[in-house]
Amino acid sequence: MTKTKVSIIGGSGYLAAELIRNLLRRDDVEILRVSSKDHIGKHIGEVNRAFWGRSDIVFEDLSPQACAAGADIVFLAMPHIVTARVAMALFDQDVRIIDLSGDFRLRQIGDYRRYYADQHPCPERLGSFTYGMPELYEEQIKVANYVANPGCFATCIATALLPLADSGHLQKATVRVVALTGSTGSGVHPQVGNHHSVRSNNIKTYKLFQHQHTPEILQTLAAAGADEVNLDFVPVSAPITRGMMSISQLDMPAGLTEDELRASYERYYRDFPLISVLPRGVSPEVVAVKNSARIEIGVDISEAQADGTQTLCITSALDNLIKGGAGQAMQNFNLMTGKEHYYQLDDLGMWP
Repeated sequence: MTKTKVSIIGGSGYLAAELIRNLLRRDDVEILRVSSKDHIGKHIGEVNRAFWGRSDIVFEDLSPQACAAGADIVFLAMPHIVTARVAMALFDQDVRIIDLSGDFRLRQIGDYRRYYADQHPCPERLGSFTYGMPELYEEQIKVANYVANPGCFATCIATALLPLADSGHLQKATVRVVALTGSTGSGVHPQVGNHHSVRSNNIKTYKLFQHQHTPEILQTLAAAGADEVNLDFVPVSAPITRGMMSISQLDMPAGLTEDELRASYERYYRDFPLISVLPRGVSPEVVAVKNSARIEIGVDISEAQADGTQTLCITSALDNLIKGGAGQAMQNFNLMTGKEHYYQLDDLGMWP
């Protein structure tokens, strides 16, 4: 069997751990190297006990070129700005890239400067990466050299709304979203606002209407056919380790019945077995999808108000580290290597 050779740059974080977990169990993959600025010289099992005794991979401090040497595909799993600088060192190499940071998701430099940083190391490269959302860009991902993996909130919210955008029912709509995320979304390094003592038994909002995934969501919905959407997005820090839920509300589109709406969702996702559109009366739950690449989507409509209007509520749940991160990167990897996007990703969630 011919194996796809891969390397990971930025290998000691939570997303990299999920990548390694998926790659180690594949008999069609050879991990060449894992580079990191942390834990240099340690085996991966010393840093992530889940890998204890499973591999002799050692974290190495390597240049991007040295880490990528001989690889078919390189995963970049570092923060923004750092990632773009590493990518710049690889653009003249004969290697395909899957980037898990936010550096190449957006097409407009103005959006990047507003939500990420004042300067981008290589702004001319914006728009040159294929956006790695299989539910929208499956065919493009198959032949792409460079893929920008979507953000976790962007994945959770956009997948809940894509069927509406595709059917034309989101045009000029105002969507109000509250979305909750687990602490792993803040990364492996502890921060003042994310220590256990302030996260446990606590719920708080943050980055109200200013979260960096906002322009990414709007960009994705526009690509699906809804380019005049108003999005009010309120992120919430939840007292869980992993998992994410988005609750999107908007006015029920005129002339559309619940049966027609539900049928449009089932039709849109018929070729995506990792996404479940739940039956009426069943709500998505994080525990049902945790530790899996699955998404649950719920569709609910309120009773009519006095003026006849109704509210449409689309709820979605996923694991922020898997479908919201490394698992989606593996979907992109599968497509780039000639497989179905869900190949070896159909594990069930861990209930309870």
